[in-house]
Amino acid sequence: MCGIVGYIGNRQAVPIILDGLRRLEYRGYDSAGLAVVNDAQQLVVRRAKGKLRNLEENVRDLPVEGVYGVGHTRWATHGRPTEENAHPHMDSKGEIVVVHNGIVENYLALKHELQDAGHTFKSETDTEIIAHLIESYYEDNLEAAVRKALKRVTGVYALGIMSKREPGKIVGARSGPPVVVGLGDNEYFLASDVPAILSHTRDMIFLDDGDLAVITPEGMQLMDLDGKVLKRQVSHIMWDPIMAEKGGYKHFMLKEIFEQPRAIRDTMLGRVSQDTGKIFLDEVNLTHEELARFTQVKIVACGTSWHAALAGKFMMERLARIPVEVDYGSEFRYRDPIVTPDTLTVVISQSGETADTLAAQREAKAKGSKTLSICNVVGSMITREAVGNLLTHAGPEIGVASTKAFTAQLTAMFLLALHMGQIRRGEQEPELFSLTQELLLIPGKMEAVLSNDSYYEDLSRSLFRAADFLFLGRGVHYPIALEGALKLKEISYIHAEGYPAGEMKHGPNALIDEELPVVVLATRDPNSEESRLRFEKTFSNIQEVKARGGIVVAVCCAADMEEIAKVADYRIFIPTTHELLLPLLEIVPLQLLAYHIAVRRGCDVDQPRNLAKSVTVE
Repeated sequence: MCGIVGYIGNRQAVPIILDGLRRLEYRGYDSAGLAVVNDAQQLVVRRAKGKLRNLEENVRDLPVEGVYGVGHTRWATHGRPTEENAHPHMDSKGEIVVVHNGIVENYLALKHELQDAGHTFKSETDTEIIAHLIESYYEDNLEAAVRKALKRVTGVYALGIMSKREPGKIVGARSGPPVVVGLGDNEYFLASDVPAILSHTRDMIFLDDGDLAVITPEGMQLMDLDGKVLKRQVSHIMWDPIMAEKGGYKHFMLKEIFEQPRAIRDTMLGRVSQDTGKIFLDEVNLTHEELARFTQVKIVACGTSWHAALAGKFMMERLARIPVEVDYGSEFRYRDPIVTPDTLTVVISQSGETADTLAAQREAKAKGSKTLSICNVVGSMITREAVGNLLTHAGPEIGVASTKAFTAQLTAMFLLALHMGQIRRGEQEPELFSLTQELLLIPGKMEAVLSNDSYYEDLSRSLFRAADFLFLGRGVHYPIALEGALKLKEISYIHAEGYPAGEMKHGPNALIDEELPVVVLATRDPNSEESRLRFEKTFSNIQEVKARGGIVVAVCCAADMEEIAKVADYRIFIPTTHELLLPLLEIVPLQLLAYHIAVRRGCDVDQPRNLAKSVTVE
């Protein structure tokens, strides 16, 4: 989950590296460091504990010059978040420097072997092992030494490596976590993620597992660990660099919440016919015959994406009439799942590099299943390994707590469910046509929800001192209760739990007292009898909470304002829409409420403690 940046070219490297690390700080902020080879061919290393600003102050006090170098922002795995454990790490001679994202699983065995050979270590990290291991194989060819060293490493890694004995060269390597090489004009960039280098180039090469990139000002060469030369496709990234800036908002998270209507419109763009209601998903690369032939769907994801998957299950089963199972990526392969060639496996990941989701995808493929990705990053590993992709177009998401990526995933899941429904039930199905028309109205309705931001800020004043929260929902609204609880936990550090409303009598009622806010998703579709019945049962849950003295925050549709006002302490109103589309509107006030509570508590909204944006190691 650490961030890596490298630069080689004609410009001063340090400003470029620091700017890239700033854009990657969401990947880790326990410590930061950089290494540059200066004009005198001296290897200069600067490191600092804590956030990136501490490193920036260090460099400001002790300037570093040089036209190539690497940098790192750390999320600690092995070793405490101290300056000694900060990257870059060096070999015993101070000639080779390494930045690393990943875990070396056999580092203790390698460390003992190297210590027996006379190596002395200065840190508690597994990364330092790599620098010393490369040193032990070094014979005046850096990439050859790296290849030999990495064949000894068990685990996952994204690496940036330099040696002062070979000026003008950076070696990058990948096995697991992402590495991207940016192609400039007589200059090259290395990074863990696209936003780090997007202001410099949109032409990028995503390394595959086992790839080694040798970068010099003259060009780049790709090879495998046996030295075989490789070729990879150049991807042109369409994101506008300005999308990765705050744009006047106090926090990235707030900006990204307000970008959701645009993200949904962009995810629908070119995929929905307003005239016929037909859904066009050519990029899934599965024929209508194949989609009709599948007998089951498995959806695999982690974190917020898992909540999108749960909501997607309701969409898919209701519209496509096919059985759906949802699994955590981290659990999927450990239960020997029943997957066959008749199974469509959908993997959902914002980054496309989530380690557990990628492992689950490979497990499904090994069992003969075709895999389809829902992903926000073109060229990511999950997209490359899928038979087809349904790319979301949320744009870069910098805030660690996912917002716009989630609603874009919900939109993509709904499009896929509609598409499969049209294939399996017939394109002229009246319900499916009306749903496409309703989907097109969602961005405008979401803008109406966002216009009430001042109300959510006021509401936060009454709730921010609470120690616990309970979120309740039924049916497709239950995943939104889970996501609302997660958002609050992530950024405010308040304990929160999402629960199916129908399970209140099976335990959670014991928690209710006059100090507990209970957020209840009490929305309904007026055109659905099933939705009306769920609403009535949820209304009874609200009465149960009030009977026990609990504080009720109800999310409801405007048509139910008067009825809800009789029992709820606080009310949040959203526009009415189809039952399956209500989650897209329900989540927005929960995101904003979590945001304002976190701000009022003085929390670091964009960089919550102990978390990182992209979980690229298990």
